[in-house]
Amino acid sequence: MPDSPQHPSALSGVFGQPFAEQVAFFRRKLGNLIPTARWDDIERSAHDSAFMVAGAAKADLLTDLAVAVDKAISEGRGIDTFRKDFRDIVRRNGWTGWAGEGSVKGEAWRVKVIYQTNSYTSYAAGRLAQLKAGNFPFWVYRHGGSLEPRPMHLSWNGLVLPPNHPFWATHYPPSDWGCSCYVVGARSLAGARRLGGDPDKRLAKDWNRIDPKTGAPIGVGKGWNYAPGASAADAVNALARKIGSWDYQVAKAFMGELAPDAAAAFGKAYRALPSSADDARRYAQRVYDPKPDLPPPSPQRTLGLLDPDQAEQIERAIATKVRGYDFSIDQSSIAHIIKNHADDRAQRKQGQRGVTADDFALLPAILNSADRLQFPETRSSLGEALVMFSKDIRGETFVAAFAIGGARRKTLSLKTFYIKLGKK
Repeated sequence: MPDSPQHPSALSGVFGQPFAEQVAFFRRKLGNLIPTARWDDIERSAHDSAFMVAGAAKADLLTDLAVAVDKAISEGRGIDTFRKDFRDIVRRNGWTGWAGEGSVKGEAWRVKVIYQTNSYTSYAAGRLAQLKAGNFPFWVYRHGGSLEPRPMHLSWNGLVLPPNHPFWATHYPPSDWGCSCYVVGARSLAGARRLGGDPDKRLAKDWNRIDPKTGAPIGVGKGWNYAPGASAADAVNALARKIGSWDYQVAKAFMGELAPDAAAAFGKAYRALPSSADDARRYAQRVYDPKPDLPPPSPQRTLGLLDPDQAEQIERAIATKVRGYDFSIDQSSIAHIIKNHADDRAQRKQGQRGVTADDFALLPAILNSADRLQFPETRSSLGEALVMFSKDIRGETFVAAFAIGGARRKTLSLKTFYIKLGKK
C-alpha cells in the first residue's frame, strides 16, 4: 500500500486515528491554558507547552475549548462532532467577537482552523517523539497530497535527510495553516525509497532564505518556522508510556498528570459537551439493540473525572479516598438496567417508567448537577459501597447508582439507573 497521510509507514499513527504520543503531547499542554487576544500572542515552540485559541481569554471558555479539542484528538472524532461541541461552548459561555462569528462560512472556517491546527500539530509532535525514540538515521519528508498543493512543500516531497539536519528545525511539518505534510523514518536508504523518499534529491541552495514579509523561510508560514513537539519530545515519550493501553485508558478524560482542580474542571466540562451526551446514548443503544454486522461496544466508557465537591461529599460519607476517580459505564451494567428497569409496563406498576437508551444521554448532566447524593447501606454484589445521584427533570426523578471501585481501578461504575414518575 502506498504511503499517504491515511497510510503512513514506519511509525504508528495516522490522521484521524489517535496514538499515545499524540495524546500525550496535547495533554501536556492542558495544565497551561493561555488567554490571548490574537493568534500570534504566543509563538513557535511556546505552543509545545501551552493551549490557546485566539480571542479566548476567559478561563471557563478556554477549559471548555481545550476539553473539546482533547476529545476530538484522544477519541479520534471528526470535525462535525467538534463543530457541534464548539457551537454549544460558544452559546454557554456567551463568547462574542471571535473571528468568523456571524456567518456560516465564518464559523466553518474558525472551526476548521481550531480543529485542523491542533490535530495536525499534535499528530506531527507525536510522530516526532516516535522518530527520536526510534533513532531512525534517515527522515523522509512526505507531501500531504492536498488538492491545491503549495509549490514549495511539493518541492520538498521525498527529501531524505539525517535527523540532525538544520532543515528540520524550521521546516518540520506542518509548516503553515492547513499543511498536512508529514515525516516518516527509515533505517536505510533502500527503506527510505520504499517510503517514497528520493535520496538523490537535494535542497535548493537558498532553502533557508528568509521571506521579509513573514520572518520565516520561503514556503513556511509566519510563526510556523519551528518543529512542533521538538522541545517536548522526551517528556512526550515518558507520558505516552504512562497512558498505557488503548480503549478506556486513553479515552479516560484528563488523568492524573494535571493538577487536581484543573483535572476536575476538565472532567465537568467533558460531561457538558453535547458529544458526551451523544456518546452515552449511542453506547447504551449498542447494548439495547446489538447489530450482528457491527462490533460490540468497548467494555467500558468514561464519563469524566469526579467533581472535587462531590468527591469531598463521598469521602466524608464513606471514608474512602476517591480523588482522581472517574465515572464509567459498561456493557454489563446496561444489560442489568435493561433486564430490571427497561420494561415500561412493569416499571409503571412501581411508580416508575421504563429506561430507554435515549435516557442515558442525560447521565452526564445528572452527574454534573445532581440535586441529591445518597449513600445506601446496601452494597453492590461485589461488596462495593454505592452512591446514588438523583436529579429532577421535567417532572421525573432520575436516579443513577454508582459503585465505588478500589484504588486500583479508580472509577465509580454505573450499577443501576431508574426513573421515578413525579418528583419525590
